[in-house]
Amino acid sequence: MSKGKKNEPFDPRNMKPEEILKFEIATELGLGDKVIESGWRSLSAKESGRIGGLITKRKREMKNEALLKGEEV
Repeated sequence: MSKGKKNEPFDPRNMKPEEILKFEIATELGLGDKVIESGWRSLSAKESGRIGGLITKRKREMKNEALLKGEEV
């Protein structure tokens, strides 16, 4: 049996909060349709890396905003 991710179909109605953020960013980059049609595994390394970088940036911004508001994250 192979290791790694399962080849499950992408279901935009059944996503965790972190997956929602990932899909939002993919859509902003114009990759939403590709993900829906062929799944996350259809993305190139460059596309996946771009999404990952923007997720990290967005999470950092959200954390900084929470800290400025006096909330603890």
